[in-house]
Amino acid sequence: MRTFGAVLQALREHAGLSRQEFAELVRFSKHTVASVELGRRMPDPTLVERSEEATGNTGALRMSVRHLARQPGLAAWFRQWARLEATAISLYTYECRVVPGLLQTEAYARAVSLSVPPLPDEDELTERIDARLARQELLSTRRKPPCAFSFIIEEALLKRGTGGVEVMREQLDHLLNVIDRHWNVEVQLMPLWAPMHAGLDGPVQLLETPENQWFGYSEGQENGRLISSRKEISRLQQRYAKLRSQALIPEDSRSLLERMRGEQ
Repeated sequence: MRTFGAVLQALREHAGLSRQEFAELVRFSKHTVASVELGRRMPDPTLVERSEEATGNTGALRMSVRHLARQPGLAAWFRQWARLEATAISLYTYECRVVPGLLQTEAYARAVSLSVPPLPDEDELTERIDARLARQELLSTRRKPPCAFSFIIEEALLKRGTGGVEVMREQLDHLLNVIDRHWNVEVQLMPLWAPMHAGLDGPVQLLETPENQWFGYSEGQENGRLISSRKEISRLQQRYAKLRSQALIPEDSRSLLERMRGEQ
C-alpha cells in the first residue's frame, strides 16, 4: 500500500497538481487522497480510475493496484469485496453461519478455519487468521469518516459452541467489548423464535462507498458474488430493513449476550 501510494503521489506531482487540486479533480476528499498516498488506506476502485485519467492514463495505477488485491489469507472471490470494504462509509452484515469475520476473536477464527475440510497447513492457517484480524482495523472510530456498521447475527450460531466453552466465552466477551467501545457499531441478535424471518435466503452484506454508491455481496460454498445491479441492491436493502425490524433491538441484544455469557 505504501508503494502504491508513492506511485500515486509521484504521478500527481508530475502532473503538476497539488493534493487539493487533485482531490477536487478525482472527486474524493483531500484527506482520503493523503491517506492513500501515505499507504494508510486501500484505494477505492473509482479513485484508481479517476486518478488514471487525471495523471495521463499511463496504466501504472491500474497495473499496480492488482497487486494490492492479492491479499494473503483472503479467498480469491472475496478480495474485490475487501477492497470496497476498506473505504466503505456504511457496512451492513446479516450472518447465520458464523460470527462475522470483523467481530471474531483469534481463537474463534482458528476454530472456524479448522472446522471445515480440507484442513489448512500451518502457514495457510496463520495467513487466514492474520488477514481476518487485520480487517478489524476497519471498525476504528479514528477513520475519517468512521464507517457505520450494522450486524445482525443469529442467536443460534452463538449457541452452537464453535471451538468449545472457553472459545465461546472469549467470543461473547469480545462482542460485548466491541459494542461498548465502538459507537459506530450496532449489533442485533435474531432470536431463536422468529416466525417471520426476511433472511431465509442466507447471509448478505451491503456497503456504501464514499460516493454513496451501494454494493452487495453474497457467499456460499467455495464462491462469492459481488452485486452491483440497482434492482438486486434494492431487494437486498428491503430485506435487510425487514431483518432490522425483526431482530432484537440493540439494547435487548446486549442483554441477551450478557445472559449467554453468564451461562458459559
